[in-house]
Amino acid sequence: MKDKYIVSSAPHFHDKTTVKNVMWNVVIALSPALVFAVYYWGFRSLLLTLLGAVSAVVTEAAIQKMRKVPISVADGSAFLTGMLLSYNINPGAPWWMPIMGSVFAIAVGKQVFGGLGNNPVNPALLGRAFLLASWPSLMTSGWLKPKTGSLSGLNDLDAIAINLQSLSPKAYDLVTGATPLKVVQTLRDSSFVASINGNGEGINLANRIFTNITEMAALKNLFWGNIGGCIGEVSAFALLLGAAYLLYKNIIEWRIPLFYLGTVFVLTAVFGPIKGSGYSPMLPFFHIFSGGLMLGAFFMATDYTTTPLTKNGRIIFAIGCGLLTVVIRLVGGYPEGVSYSILFMNVMTPLIDKLTMPKPFGRIKK
Repeated sequence: MKDKYIVSSAPHFHDKTTVKNVMWNVVIALSPALVFAVYYWGFRSLLLTLLGAVSAVVTEAAIQKMRKVPISVADGSAFLTGMLLSYNINPGAPWWMPIMGSVFAIAVGKQVFGGLGNNPVNPALLGRAFLLASWPSLMTSGWLKPKTGSLSGLNDLDAIAINLQSLSPKAYDLVTGATPLKVVQTLRDSSFVASINGNGEGINLANRIFTNITEMAALKNLFWGNIGGCIGEVSAFALLLGAAYLLYKNIIEWRIPLFYLGTVFVLTAVFGPIKGSGYSPMLPFFHIFSGGLMLGAFFMATDYTTTPLTKNGRIIFAIGCGLLTVVIRLVGGYPEGVSYSILFMNVMTPLIDKLTMPKPFGRIKK
């Protein structure tokens, strides 16, 4: 009997894990976030998510058919891309927005490069960047208030110990009509601080709001999701449940989430406070729980195709994501920086792999 050999490139590991198994397990891990979104904003969240996911599947099948290659939508990768794209959209967005984003993500972010495994950047994040560039006002306004809590995460405006509405209508609009990261970004704007109260109380007022939004009551809302935001990003608790499931199933590795979140924690602890506000030990937790950081760190920055192969490379990749996220949040024009940070580091992945790839055993450099 002749021996049978399998010819393939290294590393030579055999495992029962398949692409289909990985993709659908990630979909399962993302489900708790969708349950929380439906609770806070109703079935519109589910509708937008399904529109994005189904559009991605249909787009991929249509393009593969035109390319005359096997249709592989059953592996779940297109469904997952559409789901993640929808998670980055405001629940109050028009119904066509997740469709447009998913079509772009699959067609331009994935299939144009040859399909799964060949895309240089995360397709879902590229789709979000496309939507933000094409319809910025729809992507950054019209937030829906959650069923419980408030858009900004502040339970009670009286907790600020001033009558905001009579003292400064602008400040009142800020804390009642903006998401938590937008509130903090605006408070860092000296021109806004100067405009909210002309008699010298502007800085004091900004500091009171800033202090209040980083206190334990507001952080509790951030953790559970009683805030304004995108469909899949608001509940840190739901995302941690999904992340724990992926870590248990050994689908994602701990290095990228740990060093990504750790970098943001350290840098916001040092550079996060605004002028005159004093230091709040809760401020780094505010940045960890706010925006799309948890979603990005566990579900997007860990993408197999667009992240480094080496262990040291993943650490460098994660630190780079964290550094860029903090820079954009604290001094950039957008209150959120996760999407662009991961996209930028995706582009750097080949270089990181080249610099961190270990030397093959026995090779002598001439």
